[in-house]
Amino acid sequence: MPVGDIQPPVLLPLLSRGKHRNPRKGACFMELASFLAGQRWSDHPACTHPLLAALARLVNDCTTDANRQRLAALIPSVIGLTSEDLQMDAQIALRCGSVALPVVAADRQPAMAVAILTAQRVLADLGAAPSPALAQRSAQALADVPAAAHWAKRFIAGRLTTPKAFRRNAAPSVASCAVIGIAQACIPDPDTILHDLLADAIDDCRLYIERHAAPVSAPPHALLHDRS
Repeated sequence: MPVGDIQPPVLLPLLSRGKHRNPRKGACFMELASFLAGQRWSDHPACTHPLLAALARLVNDCTTDANRQRLAALIPSVIGLTSEDLQMDAQIALRCGSVALPVVAADRQPAMAVAILTAQRVLADLGAAPSPALAQRSAQALADVPAAAHWAKRFIAGRLTTPKAFRRNAAPSVASCAVIGIAQACIPDPDTILHDLLADAIDDCRLYIERHAAPVSAPPHALLHDRS
């Protein structure tokens, strides 16, 4: 089901910045996700991939008060989107860098270019590749800022990023720098870009999980019936 088709129930707390002790104090994006998933009230619920949850918290906190409630329709869509596969971390980081690079301030562009190239390298090392649409977007983002892209290629040459370091440090840093950079960019509507970044990252994760879901085996009696 496409992101945004599911609507959260009414009478839930309004979204607000930061962490909240309980629903009476308010709620952030992931706290409402934990509630809807039937889990313990937390902004780090187990129902969502840690990096996707971090991205959702960042978008929640960096979106203006006037537009934050638009994010509520996305909340049910993050429930159940989790995996131990490093590909999901790399896909999310690549999405963040690709969206941020064309719009962030010039002093942030080299870091976002490094983020794109590093995520691409991690995916390649895993024998994986982004979706054609995301691959095209990341290539276009690098082409739009050739100076930053050239610097980034020189910077990462010969540098190695271990899977553990990428998951623990690099990928979360990419998400943070991307969201903050978009929120602070001199552009007409950063809130919409942040909303769409989160929505697209959710879709990336959903499609990844759907592609890699284990096939459900038919019960023995069904197989016997098919042979008859």
